[in-house]
Amino acid sequence: MMKNWVRLWVLGMAVQALAWGAVENPRLNVVFILADDLGWGELGSYGQRKIPTPHLDRLAAQGMRFTRHYSGAPVCAPSRCVLMTGKHLGHAEVRGNLQAKTQFPEFTEGQIPLSEGARTVVQVFQEAGYATGAMGKWGLGPVGSSGDPARKGFDLFFGYNCQAMAHSYYPPYLWRNAEKIPIHAKPIPGHQKQPEGPVTAEPWMGETYAPKLMIAEAEAFLARNRDRPFFLYLPFIEPHVAMHPPKESVEKFPVEWDSEPYRGGNGYLPHPRPRAAYAAMISDLDGYVGRILAALDRHGLADRTLVIFTSDNGSTHPGPGDPRFHIGGADPVFFGSTAGLRGYKGSVYEGGIRVPMMARLPGRIPAGVVNGTPGYFADWFPTLCAAAGLPCPDGLDGENLWPALTGAATQKGRTRPMVWVFPEYGGQVAVRIGEWKVLRRDLSTKTPGHWEVYDLSKDAAESANVARERPDLVAEAIEILRAEVGENHLFPLTIPGVNAR
Repeated sequence: MMKNWVRLWVLGMAVQALAWGAVENPRLNVVFILADDLGWGELGSYGQRKIPTPHLDRLAAQGMRFTRHYSGAPVCAPSRCVLMTGKHLGHAEVRGNLQAKTQFPEFTEGQIPLSEGARTVVQVFQEAGYATGAMGKWGLGPVGSSGDPARKGFDLFFGYNCQAMAHSYYPPYLWRNAEKIPIHAKPIPGHQKQPEGPVTAEPWMGETYAPKLMIAEAEAFLARNRDRPFFLYLPFIEPHVAMHPPKESVEKFPVEWDSEPYRGGNGYLPHPRPRAAYAAMISDLDGYVGRILAALDRHGLADRTLVIFTSDNGSTHPGPGDPRFHIGGADPVFFGSTAGLRGYKGSVYEGGIRVPMMARLPGRIPAGVVNGTPGYFADWFPTLCAAAGLPCPDGLDGENLWPALTGAATQKGRTRPMVWVFPEYGGQVAVRIGEWKVLRRDLSTKTPGHWEVYDLSKDAAESANVARERPDLVAEAIEILRAEVGENHLFPLTIPGVNAR
């Protein structure tokens, strides 16, 4: 009897010691915040002067801000695929914004799904015992498909499964895992034109603003999981058009900004004050980040939570219907959204793929540091595994940025190339080789463009093409693409000199 008691006592002390150790050395939490179509120059810390972003500026001041970070792709779904799987666009399963129903007629919404075998970074964290949640926009497979968030590592998903549904901020429903949660009996469409008559915002505003539900769900997730390690993914939908933010958000900005309404000529919804509405969406996004940071402080989690903020691609591109506005009525020229970079969303020029990125982890990531280390979305899988001390799968295309983030290395040469293979928007490829960028556009057209070479150390605006002077870099880029581009029958792209037949 005494021996049994002693055994129980020893076991109890061991359990208590483990519990104390967990408190003294808590596991790292991760909050990954992804903006939608936020341009390189649309935050105060990146030079924005018209739209205040105090919370994101504070995040940058308390952590590290990167100046040469790139998205996985120039548009939504493939960029998120690269982020989740650690495979660049030469190997990624999803390389464009193709709707699932084009290949899988059983689905009425959602994009091409990740395959059953595609492994995400979130799955690694879930298998390590982390609580995992996502609130926002998914875009990597319908509910019930192999790309369902529940099959890719998330205990809880709440938001838009389908990118097209996210064009409306007042949709009929949001998804909570496999359950549709109705939020509007009379939803607001994401697209409509108004060629004539007074334009007002009221017809395009519903009762329940979806982003408010998603940020509240994120705060609830943090409260529920404050005593265990968690991975929280927040792919917010701002500032992707359509523009119909709450009235109180729009009224923060000067009436004088808008001399004419947007009538829907470049798609999405009309708005009487398009510039103010666009600024309101970025301001609201900043407010959501502030709420997340406040929740971490409130629960005593800030010192053991790695917070990353970035964007899935550059700011909205021009549209063919109305030259006064970009798609959806946005005006990136007025706001200096690219801060002098060339191109917009949909382009492999810098303005389409160079994105703001900042990271904070008090005590590990030095505060107030600006870092020029090149990196992109494929790097996050190995980087997050390294940060949390988790095993990293073989076969990834990214590199570990954790030494750069923690100040162990502010600059480093890459051992793996940075590659973009984008079949949409005319067909484009790009390779970053050190400080050089080699690209080619219009590959899917009858008259493919020529190779272009830019020295990004001197020409971030990509204004001087030196391809004729540097044929060696073109040849090197071709060899890299030959080695790095795998076949993809859903997203084919013929690259002259690489896979031409």
